[in-house]
Amino acid sequence: MKYIVAAAGVALLSACSPQKDTHTETAVDAKITYPMTVRGNVTDEYFGHVVADPYRWLEDDRSAETEAWVKAQNEVTFEYLEQIPYRDQIKKRLTELWNYEKVGAPFKEGNYTYFYKNDGLQNQYVVYRTDAEGNTEVFLDPNTFSEDGTTSLATLSFSKDGSLAAYAISEGGSDWRKIIVIDVETKEQLEPTLVDVKFSGISWYGNEGFYYSSYDKPEGSELSAKTDQHKLYYHKLGTAQADDPVVFGGTEAEKHRYVGGQVTEDDRYLVITAAVSTSGNKLFLKDLSKPDSELVTVLDHTDSDTYVIDNQGSKLFLVTDLNAPNKRVVTVDAGNPQSDHWKDLIPETEHVLSPATGAGYIFAEYMVDAIAQVKQYTYDGELVRDVELPGVGSIGGFSGKKDEDVLYYTFTNYSTPGTIYAFNADAGESSVYAESKAEFDSSAYESKQVFYSSKDGTKVPMIITYKKGIELDGTNPTILYGYGGFNVSLTPSFSMTNAMWLELGGVYAVANLRGGGEYGKKWHDAGTQMKKQNVFDDFIAAAEYLIAENYTSSEKLAVRGGSNGGLLVGAVMTQRPDLMQVALPAVGVLDMLRYHTFTAGAGWAYDYGTAEDSEAMFEYLYGYSPVHNVKQGTHYPATLVTTGDHDDRVVPAHSFKFAAELQAKDAGANPQLIRIETNAGHGAGTPVSKTIEQYADIYGFTLWNMGIKTI
Repeated sequence: MKYIVAAAGVALLSACSPQKDTHTETAVDAKITYPMTVRGNVTDEYFGHVVADPYRWLEDDRSAETEAWVKAQNEVTFEYLEQIPYRDQIKKRLTELWNYEKVGAPFKEGNYTYFYKNDGLQNQYVVYRTDAEGNTEVFLDPNTFSEDGTTSLATLSFSKDGSLAAYAISEGGSDWRKIIVIDVETKEQLEPTLVDVKFSGISWYGNEGFYYSSYDKPEGSELSAKTDQHKLYYHKLGTAQADDPVVFGGTEAEKHRYVGGQVTEDDRYLVITAAVSTSGNKLFLKDLSKPDSELVTVLDHTDSDTYVIDNQGSKLFLVTDLNAPNKRVVTVDAGNPQSDHWKDLIPETEHVLSPATGAGYIFAEYMVDAIAQVKQYTYDGELVRDVELPGVGSIGGFSGKKDEDVLYYTFTNYSTPGTIYAFNADAGESSVYAESKAEFDSSAYESKQVFYSSKDGTKVPMIITYKKGIELDGTNPTILYGYGGFNVSLTPSFSMTNAMWLELGGVYAVANLRGGGEYGKKWHDAGTQMKKQNVFDDFIAAAEYLIAENYTSSEKLAVRGGSNGGLLVGAVMTQRPDLMQVALPAVGVLDMLRYHTFTAGAGWAYDYGTAEDSEAMFEYLYGYSPVHNVKQGTHYPATLVTTGDHDDRVVPAHSFKFAAELQAKDAGANPQLIRIETNAGHGAGTPVSKTIEQYADIYGFTLWNMGIKTI
């Protein structure tokens, strides 16, 4: 796709040069007067160390004082953003790019084939269905759930025969959900809405009812109060939610922070996972064919991540990293399912395994330096074929019911919009099912994978994407993105917001830091607890590589990350404020001494440790906690902190405190701003309109503070 320069009356950003010394000062360059943030006298003591927490009052998300502070900060931030001359231009162009039809892969339930579709700028995807005669209609339209588009469809699950559906909605981005049960033919609600559901799937048992998970509603603020004991419930249709029995998690012995229940495709077994942290789970099994069967323990410890992916009668198929850091598939009989009876079906290899099942086969996806490869196996463990993929990138899919002949998968990379392929599982052939309609000329861009050395010599991969023909002269506006935690792998995928940055002439670099899952459990563990500094060092080394190789310079570099990636940005910008010009921490975990006291934050301790664990752990966390390491008199990069006022996963108090510290202590002229999205949460279900506005602000802020005055 070509950018129409004449129509827009602009030149591409890559053709621009900084005009720091030649432009006349505008209002946006004027010194910012920040709202006054009152400093309190709260202190905490950790192992004899007294730590001040002057902005503790901002943790109260229900107080009038916090509400007034949020309003005042947003007024200052938006007054600044609105004066960036090309902000609306970016928003207009991003809206144009986003405005194309997007469809999801079809899936069969009962008498219908369902699929998700967005006409272009709809705030939420719509669920459609097609009958046997080919007639298509709207099944669920989440855009009608609320006037402003902030109520989203979180989960949709169908009963065994497809005649009933249960779906969960999220309001204002909250992790708390409501579940609604409908008749699929009439679309009429069948019973009162289930409420106060959180971190839950919906797993049907036949047509009789379903399993779901939640916490007791906490005292105090439901958006920030600690939730510590997750419970699995069974809801039988036609009964009151108050009468739903607790299946697991109701006793002190069964207390876990995360509990889930999944019924196998044949309705034979209920599989229960229980975890105290985001890594490692216990595993239990209940035979649903026997009314009074006992719960059988498969694993009674949390030393591994282990899940049941399918069964054939009493033969279970599990994926596990127990004694296999890169994972393997094992089989065992449900009558005696403990680990000493497991037999390897697909052994561990040097590459990380993520298996899926469908059409009577097992599909083993491997990550090879963050790039996808897929092997197809029978249920006897015989290799059928290496699946030929459309290119170098990421895939999602290859999963479905046993009796399906055709499976679907999506292929994408940083410069290729997602295309859906139909895969004939017996023939091993792929064909295009739905090609992306994005008006983006992938041939004009390229991605290059490099390996650089971190501080301790560890080789770390990074994929750099940019417009072909770019000059490596150190002047390219660059965003370096990272995450580095919770076993999450950053694999190449297309994003229209990133496409906008590339079209403007920007470089987009993604580093696969330790703490992620790109190289298995060892790679993850190398970035946890007292090894967390490895993650920050990896990110710093990535920035230094981009500068040394003349992709960019410190004056043209922005660092960005969200959630755990927000912590990454916060830690790196406080450790090396000289390294970047712009910092963009989003919904970040920024107060490392208190993160575990909010909502389900204590479950992140596998990655972080807590300040209460030991004096050594406290000192380590205190040493990098972004809120506690903003230094008086330091010149910090231009910073735009972003968060949502309904974020009940990483509560906004993290961002509030960090912004207050930056505004109070920064000695430079760079803006230290916070953009607080109202009626929004951690990110999932965010309306398209809000996403476009947010990225127009982020890119406008970034370019302006890189010294670029026109685009």
